[in-house]
Amino acid sequence: MRGESKIRIAVLLPCYNEEAAIARTVAEFRAALPGATVYVYDNNSRDRTREVAAEAGAIVRAERMQGKGNVVRRMFADVEADVYVMADGDATYDAAAAPELVRRLVDEQLDMVVGARRSEVEEAYRRGHRLGNRLLTGMLARIFGRTFTDILSGYRVFSRRFVKSFPALARGFETETEITVHALELAMPVAEVVTAYGARPEGSHSKLSTYRDGWRILRTILHLFRIERPVLFYGGFAALLAALAVVLAVPLVITYAHTHLVPRFPTAILATGLMIVAVISFAVGLILDTVVRGRREVRRLFYLSFPSPGE
Repeated sequence: MRGESKIRIAVLLPCYNEEAAIARTVAEFRAALPGATVYVYDNNSRDRTREVAAEAGAIVRAERMQGKGNVVRRMFADVEADVYVMADGDATYDAAAAPELVRRLVDEQLDMVVGARRSEVEEAYRRGHRLGNRLLTGMLARIFGRTFTDILSGYRVFSRRFVKSFPALARGFETETEITVHALELAMPVAEVVTAYGARPEGSHSKLSTYRDGWRILRTILHLFRIERPVLFYGGFAALLAALAVVLAVPLVITYAHTHLVPRFPTAILATGLMIVAVISFAVGLILDTVVRGRREVRRLFYLSFPSPGE
């Protein structure tokens, strides 16, 4: 790894009630990355997560606003480093893979490396989560053109310029989706590495709800679709309304061609109104696309103001 001794590595572990797993997680990352600083950000835990993490050798900080997205926003704002390794504090991610992820990021001058989960244990990765991940990943690929095989993985390595250019607006588990879209929209150099994913230790319980959090992630994808792809989003509505207007208008046109009369004025008014709304919707998409392009250029320039990893 180029310039390994000069690179400041921070391990970021957001936690909520992880007393049973946090000591093991901290110890494994300290062993895998001896020169790294391990930060544990406690998110209103009601157990001894903070005390156990401090005893294990981590720097413990707190974020009072509930939700993983709020914790990620705080971590990215507060911690100064050259390379950031983010994982969960539940001991499910393979800490031994961290040096390879960091090496890949630095040597190839990437901005994000995702640890795609591969589990040999059924309890580690529930069937509902697998299905939901595949569906959401496929939807993101269709909207944004390219994506990863595991957009919901919490095991990621970032460059400094990624972290400091990421707005972090999400509040909960949808933050991983927001992170993925940020990388895709700014055309950042990224990679994905398959890593092992294990079951939680005894006494540790998942906080992820398959349906509630799945719906929040889906809503985030649609929200980002509206913001980042306004021509497609509003153009889709415009096409639907225009098609409906044409379907309603065709019988009227045929009748008018034969009789020179318009017998159903309400239908004619409705078809005209739908076509007007369709044109307005498409115009809104075009205007917002110009705004989004300018905003994306500003974000890209700010992102480029930071040096690439390893420099």
